[in-house]
Amino acid sequence: MSSILTNNGAMVALQTLKSINSNLASTQDMISTGKKVASAKDNAAIFAVSKVMESDVAGFKAVSESLALGEATVSVARNAAETVTDLLTEMKTKIVAAQEDNVDRSKINDDVTELKNQISSVVSAAQFNGLNLIDGNTASASILASLDRDGSGNVTASSISVSGQDLATGGYTAKAAFTGSDGLAADSADSFGFALDGNGGTDDAGTVVIVNPTYDAGDRITMRLGETEVSYTISAEDIASTSVEDIVAVNLKTQIEQSGADVTVDYNIASAGTLTITNNGSDSLFVSGQFTNAGSGGLGALAGIDVSTGVGATAALGTIETLIGTAIDAAAAFGSAEGRIETQNNFISSLTDSLTTGIGALVDANMEEASARLQALQVQQQLATQSLSIANQAPQSLLSLFRG
Repeated sequence: MSSILTNNGAMVALQTLKSINSNLASTQDMISTGKKVASAKDNAAIFAVSKVMESDVAGFKAVSESLALGEATVSVARNAAETVTDLLTEMKTKIVAAQEDNVDRSKINDDVTELKNQISSVVSAAQFNGLNLIDGNTASASILASLDRDGSGNVTASSISVSGQDLATGGYTAKAAFTGSDGLAADSADSFGFALDGNGGTDDAGTVVIVNPTYDAGDRITMRLGETEVSYTISAEDIASTSVEDIVAVNLKTQIEQSGADVTVDYNIASAGTLTITNNGSDSLFVSGQFTNAGSGGLGALAGIDVSTGVGATAALGTIETLIGTAIDAAAAFGSAEGRIETQNNFISSLTDSLTTGIGALVDANMEEASARLQALQVQQQLATQSLSIANQAPQSLLSLFRG
């Protein structure tokens, strides 16, 4: 039965065309975005999984940066430990040479002293981004190594712990009292400091009091007045004297006067080890300093090495072997830690690539398939349009039934 009110053929053709147009729009979106799952409406489950994996990838990239920073820090410490080992080995050759009686031990001892100073400089400079792993002040450093997700979706961070090594040639202790007329006393247990006004100020003078509870040979007292730095290292002869405080104070006074600093330094004979410093300049002056205890630190025995005598040269030979062993152990420990960090960083990089590949497998479109499907749908669209046009023309045939 034909009807001019209900065109079943046109309705079927129209539904077919709508379906084709919908599929065509979906394919075009896939081609334009490059993804078969671009939003949650495309596939909610796959979308949720891919977004979790994408967040993990972002987290692992941050972990990789942390590992790179940690690896650089440990690398600096390892290189420093190896340099210290080389310097100690060089010192050993000097000590061995000093075993002979027909050598100038004084000159050799001067070389040994310079090597000591170089080792101290290496240890002090071996820091990366403010962290020094060999000066004895850092017990350990924690380096972010991974983000671990369990079956319930909970995420925890794991770290690699790197133990600090003590290659310090001396520690810091408080062995003096420094006071200023402004009332500023010692800053901390290992350093001191006070401010002096410019000339004409009410607080332009300060007092330094050197005290001697247990000074040892090799201890060093350092003072800094603005940009001027002076220091004095205590010798065995100083220890044998009746007043180490006076010797330290007098030597520091002489060095300050020779430094050219615009101050006046007075030595108080009535009070042992006391210096009064007056600022003659127009700018304020900050006075600070530290005391290096040569007997402490992993390489503290270095301060006691003295090859100027036969007895000292013989004793130094045993000491240097122990110190070389300490430095080698430190370098080996840092080498192992650096290797582990490097391995973990390579693993995190590979894991990130694997996760990225997995995400692509879930959401990326197959462009060859999409291209073929687009061509097919375009042909289907043309055919569906033609079919709808034919179906719409069907009622016209009924006119022939009413012609006379």
